Amino acid sequence: MVSRSRFHHSTPGEFANYISSNVTCPANQVSSLLPSNKNRSLLVHSLVSALGILSEVASNGQKYFRVLRPRRASLRELLAYHTRDYLEYALNPSRNHEDQTQVAEFGLEDDCPPFHNMHEYIHLVAGATLTAVGAIKEGSCDVAICWDGGRHHAQKTQASGFCYVADCALAILSLKRAVPLSIPHRKPRVMYLDLDLHFSDAVSQAFHSVNSTVASQVLTLSIHHTSAGFFPVSSLSTLPNPDDPSFDPYTLSLPLKPGASNQTFARIWPIVEGIRGIFNPDFIVLQCGVDGLAGDPMATWNWSLGGPGSLGWCVERIVHEWPGKKLLLGGGGYNSANAARAWAFLTSVAVSPPLPLDTPIPDHRAFPLYQPSFTLDVPAGNMQDQNSEEYLQDVETHYERVQAILQRISSEAPL
Repeated sequence: MVSRSRFHHSTPGEFANYISSNVTCPANQVSSLLPSNKNRSLLVHSLVSALGILSEVASNGQKYFRVLRPRRASLRELLAYHTRDYLEYALNPSRNHEDQTQVAEFGLEDDCPPFHNMHEYIHLVAGATLTAVGAIKEGSCDVAICWDGGRHHAQKTQASGFCYVADCALAILSLKRAVPLSIPHRKPRVMYLDLDLHFSDAVSQAFHSVNSTVASQVLTLSIHHTSAGFFPVSSLSTLPNPDDPSFDPYTLSLPLKPGASNQTFARIWPIVEGIRGIFNPDFIVLQCGVDGLAGDPMATWNWSLGGPGSLGWCVERIVHEWPGKKLLLGGGGYNSANAARAWAFLTSVAVSPPLPLDTPIPDHRAFPLYQPSFTLDVPAGNMQDQNSEEYLQDVETHYERVQAILQRISSEAPL
């Protein structure tokens, strides 16, 4: 977990604190047991370390990064969102998980099988994200990063979609109780922006309000792929329709078609900027799932790390141009070497300028996994972008109405 903090010296400046489960930390080892991403956490943090990103220093000699050891989330903290029944079952290491009725009830089957030290994984992943949140809330950092977090499918009552703990929702709930730094005496506003290939169903559902006509402290915006049968199936994953009785202008979805590329993201980015500008959040929680990058086994988008509209381009704008404190989380990504490349690069984005994308992968114990290129870059492939001009115009038309509604609510009933 990384955070960029502001220290007060005779020469003040912005610094990045890496609050991360590093290679030697038990949290990192436990996170690497996740069945869907075995050893990914170790790969990510070993590459960050090998690249020397955590040793970067500013002109005044201060380190940009500070590594914080994640603490375990307490049962009380987990109960801020999850039900007691789910936690009592999932956190009990003596369960033999042979009762198929209970296993199914709590979602611990299929894509979320029980695994060794699952109880520790839940405590430590939630604790890592909440450690980052604590650093932001106490004012010691401007940006915090937890690449083991971002588990946006975990439901209140059960595991789902490779996600066993709802650290995103727990982070948002904690930030809602923070003291806003920009406008005193105003309730803090939290914007959750999800860049994962898959829709942020659990987070969006957690903060969705039917037929909302009043200002909210939380706004969720998920940019994702959706199609018939594509996980997760949710009524909230379509383009927002103000005429729908369930419409909530603070629970937003922006679905993209197959082959979504840098060009498509550059085209829709003014929508994201517009929503952010109207909502004016104090805190931004950014889920940086990388399963939309070219080369991922999901093979659905054709996004890349560099260039206008790329993942790096988007994150750099959020980190360096948006007001407010930022929490960067991980998420999906099933080519582990590319996930490590991406999150190592995004770690360097926190301290501009970032590493060049042609940076060679350093010699370290995971070096052979980065063949054949042995560089940091994840370039686009040859997939056709099916987000047509007609479709993108339709997206823009929908969001013109959404932004008008948000602007009206904000002016009539500010928090």
